[in-house]
Amino acid sequence: MTHAESQIQSSSPSTDQPGLLRIAGLPYFVIAFIARLPFAMMVVGVLTVVVSARGSLALGGLTSAAVGLGTACFGPLLGAAADRFGQRVVLLILALANGTTLILFTLVVYGGAADVLVLLAAFGIGATAPQVAPMSRSRLVTMIADRMPEAVRARTVSGTMAYESAADETVFVFGPFIVGILASALAPWAPLVGAAVLTVVFVGAFALHPSARVVSAHRDGDGRAPSAVSELFQARLLVVVVGILGVGMFFGTMLTSLTSFMADRGASEQAGLLYGVMGVGSAILALGVAWLPVRFSLRARWLVFSGVLLAGSLLLLLVDTPAMMMVALAIMGIGIGPTLVTQYSFGAARSPLGRSATVMTMLGSGIVVGQSLGAAVAGELAENASTGTALMLPIVAAAVAFAAGLVNWRLSARPRRVASV
Repeated sequence: MTHAESQIQSSSPSTDQPGLLRIAGLPYFVIAFIARLPFAMMVVGVLTVVVSARGSLALGGLTSAAVGLGTACFGPLLGAAADRFGQRVVLLILALANGTTLILFTLVVYGGAADVLVLLAAFGIGATAPQVAPMSRSRLVTMIADRMPEAVRARTVSGTMAYESAADETVFVFGPFIVGILASALAPWAPLVGAAVLTVVFVGAFALHPSARVVSAHRDGDGRAPSAVSELFQARLLVVVVGILGVGMFFGTMLTSLTSFMADRGASEQAGLLYGVMGVGSAILALGVAWLPVRFSLRARWLVFSGVLLAGSLLLLLVDTPAMMMVALAIMGIGIGPTLVTQYSFGAARSPLGRSATVMTMLGSGIVVGQSLGAAVAGELAENASTGTALMLPIVAAAVAFAAGLVNWRLSARPRRVASV
């Protein structure tokens, strides 16, 4: 176990030191929250536009997957660029590029262009997506590490990861809701235009916020990190990426299979309401992680809460009414939020020196990739096989997160003795 992980799990809080809210400022949290909304609207917005304009659910699923693929390919590279050159210049470029790409995608879809161009434009949306949530985590972790006393860092990091995860889940619950409102009240293209405006305005504001100048003390004057790139591929960090990929897969497969489940009962529009039962409970429990006793170690939390998620998902094998589905979703909500917080806490603890933005974008990309691919596969199975088959996928996703937790338990074990180097 690393020294950083030991700090996160064992330090005691202090109340006579300035808190993170005072250091970052309240406007920062408001801007960072709104700036991540477009990211939550993109996948659903793209699906809505394609299905409406092209009348193909299969193409819509592929397009959503293309967005995730773009994020997978470029997300970590954008994080590395932010670590190297600073977040401000990277985010300003992305705000303009992504806003433009969203408008371009809308024109391509309605302009009758070939399907391959639609997929390329969707890939561009994912490739230029501003990684606000991961970069916010990176900024805050840097502030904690560089500006706060060591005695309060552990509790502050835990609380920060809890807040950030709750904010993400809130956004991913309300993002599709906003898409639905705009698409119904105005037109199917309205959510993407709205996302473009929000991106330019609020991602731009996030880039220009004074906190964007915060650079880790571990970076030298030229922006170089003391750690090697190879440290990003250590098993102890990659297992966190795999675990968070499983969480992303769960989000995508659960929402899609739930939509199919309710559509079979003639109430597909109620899928979002049922999904909200899990999302709200998950966000509340995610915030509660900050108050768990320090004796409840991070590696134990991962196993316990991912185990609850897996147990809740197994109930999907028995669900045959919306009421039973609501119970299953409520149980899964108990597990999913704390699992995500714990995984991000491990990511923060295991980030190589000077590469926190890179690691956080790796984790953020894992969620988006898992969500996009999970939704695409679940949609295909629901349409071409059955809803019951699609409902097996959230179980598989939860099993991935739990299995990664088992591997992490082994990798996080305290050594019996310290070997001399």
